[in-house]
Amino acid sequence: MYGVERLKDRMYEVNAMGVALALMDWDQQTNMPSGGAEARAEQVGILSTKLHESLVSDQTRAALGQAEAEAESEDDRALARVVRRELDLATKLPSELVGRKALLATQGHELWMKARKANDYAMFRPILGELVEICKEEAGHLGFTDHPYDALTDQYEEGATAAGWQAMFDGIRQPLVELIEETQLASPIEDGFLVGQWPAEKQASFTWAVIQKLGFRGESGRQDAAPHPFCTNFSVNDVRLTNRYNEVVTSSLYSGLHEAGHGLYEQNSPATWDRTPLAGGVSLGIHESQSRTWENIIGRSRAFWQWCYAPLREAFPALPDVGPEAVYKANCTVKPSLIRVEADEVTYNMHIMVRFELECDMVAGKLDVKDLPEAWNEKYRQYLGIVPETDAVGCMQDVHWSSGSIGYFPTYSMGNVLSYQIWACLQRDLGDTDAMLTRGDFAPILAWLVEKVYRHGSKYKPTELIQRVTGKPLGPEDYLAGITSKYRAVYGLA
Repeated sequence: MYGVERLKDRMYEVNAMGVALALMDWDQQTNMPSGGAEARAEQVGILSTKLHESLVSDQTRAALGQAEAEAESEDDRALARVVRRELDLATKLPSELVGRKALLATQGHELWMKARKANDYAMFRPILGELVEICKEEAGHLGFTDHPYDALTDQYEEGATAAGWQAMFDGIRQPLVELIEETQLASPIEDGFLVGQWPAEKQASFTWAVIQKLGFRGESGRQDAAPHPFCTNFSVNDVRLTNRYNEVVTSSLYSGLHEAGHGLYEQNSPATWDRTPLAGGVSLGIHESQSRTWENIIGRSRAFWQWCYAPLREAFPALPDVGPEAVYKANCTVKPSLIRVEADEVTYNMHIMVRFELECDMVAGKLDVKDLPEAWNEKYRQYLGIVPETDAVGCMQDVHWSSGSIGYFPTYSMGNVLSYQIWACLQRDLGDTDAMLTRGDFAPILAWLVEKVYRHGSKYKPTELIQRVTGKPLGPEDYLAGITSKYRAVYGLA
């Protein structure tokens, strides 16, 4: 056991540097004055290089080798396997490249915010071009067989490839197109009453109260404002959520539910694994399945609004007393729109398809960043029948590319598909979940998810965990059946 403990000690040191970087990122997006950007970029670049060097050091290799030789329990073997994957990937990347990307990513975030605000793609284009080139370099160092995208997306979803993502999209595209067309031909749903001047502090307190009702531990987390909502964590007892607030009274509720889904996953990771690579969600796709479960399957259900309508009216008494059914349907309207994070559940995956195809073309050298706005607009016309009037609501709307996070987007669609697959199993085991939601009793649902998903952390590979939880590989059947049934009922379609 000495080797395993030695490896844990080593990973605690690596984790500490990772947490420092995560804290810097959280601070940059919530509190840091814009004047601090230049120094912060240098600091992040230096610390990222140090973290990489620490991970690939002889000390880590020696500790891992000893742990692999001495590991006796399933948990210890899993720890060694996860560290081995991290080490193998990191070893392929030069420290200089890691530091350069980290510095550019920090600079890129600040430039992205300024360029988006000014609707000035020309301001953002040069650094985006550099980041795309760095991603190409990464792919070359990591290695791939069929497409450079394979090497990049594997870092976010182990085993994922461009061909695999394409197959997933091919399986859901046409049924979604048909469902979108059906809903657009149906009588429109009234949702204008959700729009108004709702104080941000009221939105924040209402969302925070609902999140804690789900089971998110307030004493082990917090919620702050950020331009782009996200969840980050520094331990199982320090999970940070961020949110943003606008004129739609329930918009921040849904972004809050989404980030809380991530947070619940992190807070319920085994405390004994805290600060090791076994802690937390095993992959971005499985993580996203949990944010989508709490946001869409639970939060956009009729039963949820039977419970949540009264708290909403209490928090916002100026909201017309239209009843829970009207609020439920208003939050399930299907409208092709420009902004991904505000997209409805049915059209959401079309937004991801656009980004996936553009990413593949950029890293394959088929699309130059100077032509990105035009390519983006054409795909929105093709997939959603609308064209952005500005780049700010077009190709500059997402934060991901400003940090060089290419290969990430398809995990969002994986999460959508997987959420329904897992939910089908949860309903089979728990029975009448609508009755639970109607009375605001989320404890049985959270307990099931903790038992089946959260407590396993990164112990199993993503594909293995999906098989263990659902009894089958990832597939579109439950998703298509669930979303089609739900929205045909919302729109009164036979």
